[in-house]
Amino acid sequence: MAAHHIPRGILTRMYAQHFGLEVSPFSIAPDPRYLFMSERHREALAHLLYGVSAGGGFVLLTGEIGAGKTTICRSFLEQIPTGCKVAYIFNPKLTVEELLASICGEFGAQPVQTQGRTASLKELVDALNAYLLASHAQGIHNVLIIDEAQSLSADVLEQLRLLTNLETNERKLLQIVLIGQPELREVLAAAQMQQLSQRVIARYHLDALSAEETAQYVRHRMTVAGLKSMLPFDQGALRRIHQLSVGVPRRINLICDRALLGAFARGSTTINRQAVELAAGEVLDPIETGRRRQSMLRRLAQLFGTALVGAAIATGVWFLTMPQQVKVQTNPSPLAPPADERMQPPSTSAAKAEPSSPPSLEQRATASGSPPEPRASEQPDMPPDYDLAMGFSSLINSDAATWQALALLWEQSLPAGEPCLAAATIRLKCFRSTGATLSLVRQLDRPAILVLRDAAGRSAPLLLLGLSQRDALIGIDGRRHRISLFALADFWRGEYATFWRTPADLSDSGASLTAATGQRADPAAGAALNTWLAQSLANVAGQPAPASGAVDTVTLKEQVHAFQIANGLPSDGIPGPMTLMQLNRAIGVEEPSLERGQAGR
Repeated sequence: MAAHHIPRGILTRMYAQHFGLEVSPFSIAPDPRYLFMSERHREALAHLLYGVSAGGGFVLLTGEIGAGKTTICRSFLEQIPTGCKVAYIFNPKLTVEELLASICGEFGAQPVQTQGRTASLKELVDALNAYLLASHAQGIHNVLIIDEAQSLSADVLEQLRLLTNLETNERKLLQIVLIGQPELREVLAAAQMQQLSQRVIARYHLDALSAEETAQYVRHRMTVAGLKSMLPFDQGALRRIHQLSVGVPRRINLICDRALLGAFARGSTTINRQAVELAAGEVLDPIETGRRRQSMLRRLAQLFGTALVGAAIATGVWFLTMPQQVKVQTNPSPLAPPADERMQPPSTSAAKAEPSSPPSLEQRATASGSPPEPRASEQPDMPPDYDLAMGFSSLINSDAATWQALALLWEQSLPAGEPCLAAATIRLKCFRSTGATLSLVRQLDRPAILVLRDAAGRSAPLLLLGLSQRDALIGIDGRRHRISLFALADFWRGEYATFWRTPADLSDSGASLTAATGQRADPAAGAALNTWLAQSLANVAGQPAPASGAVDTVTLKEQVHAFQIANGLPSDGIPGPMTLMQLNRAIGVEEPSLERGQAGR
């Protein structure tokens, strides 16, 4: 039977078996088993959760088609706070009356008897208001989510704004979450939408995956689907997948699915760059691809133009004010993301719409002329908040004390000298990274030092003790504080350092622990390391441990590779520091880990 006459479902099962998979890994249908949360997905989810907890107004989530907005929304609905009732509107192409009728239907708000006629606009609003007041009295918080919101008409958007006027003396009665494509930001930026835009208390633009995240995404889905061998996509193929998909998960799925099918048809178990290009040509619409490129170039041009205008204005202001006394204001980060792509906390964006809001901590500190004291948490078991913008200067030149505090968490006293060299004398190893993300920090799951930098380029160390989805638990001068991840992002650029421990029986084996010093080494670098690796990996897999000296290095490299894939690590088969750290954790080596309960709000 010709391949093109075989039903698609049978072909999919056949190619899955060909690659040793249990199921097809790249279906475009949403499946919770394949949930992949990149760092930007986690940030988007944190913005939504923050916006709902802030109460009232609008929360905005935008992203390209297939960027993962539905994934975020599903996770959001699973984590929505108790006491919340959600109405979800899937079809935004409604009139004002149809939208209100849909909202009332979702919440179960029944308008007064209309004697067989359609309820009027006033009757629908009155019914919704009565429902919101009644549910507020019962302690219920109502959230309205509208998907594909870029298709909402101006009249409907204005009616939604008016709905946020429904309030009590304490709070607004309805929280509205708008989810849409990038055009939604352009709609809300229009002059006639300024009143609504000012009521957006949290906003986030979900960018596409980076090249590294694209490779992780492909590995993740293949592993979940049952892959036990080497990844069939080589490095050139993974890079080309990212280029052709522009990092959009849905497009990645289409390309990879067709590439696997093509490899099966050729009887091949590997996929290279050319195979990816052939697959992409079959599944991607060239017109749509061209439109995406033009859209991307247009946005880059707009950003570049805005930057030039901003620089010109700043230069002009500087020349005009040079003879005068300059008032220096602290800008936490010259690289802070644009306001329309990151959350604006209530003290900035919401305050413009609500002039009666109480002054922020920074405003009170400025008025009093003194640095703020950390806010006490409303819950007695929570550490107080720490204002990083005001307290940054006090962290400068605290490197020695911060490294010593990190060593104490390992129940060690760090000798004098360069921290990493000193740590080696007490059987601790250093791991440093200049491009770490919160995703990596969570994955390594151990206390660490984050190197912060302010707008003036000054650096300061910060001891990280714990992480939640929204907050970091930090240690300063022996005291524990909280700081939001959004505030941390203004100062942290990815400089990261932590300790890890080498296996006790290998601590004196310099040749076999070349990898442990932070340098890359092949598994054949030493018999002692090989034996420990093989026995540890067998322990993790629940298999009998091989005898000393009976380790096959080729098999060992494949086992290391499989372990790396399963743990989301760079899968090169080389036991570098990250692999050894995760292996230590997997076999139960006692090492400090990040706290989670104390950091959360």
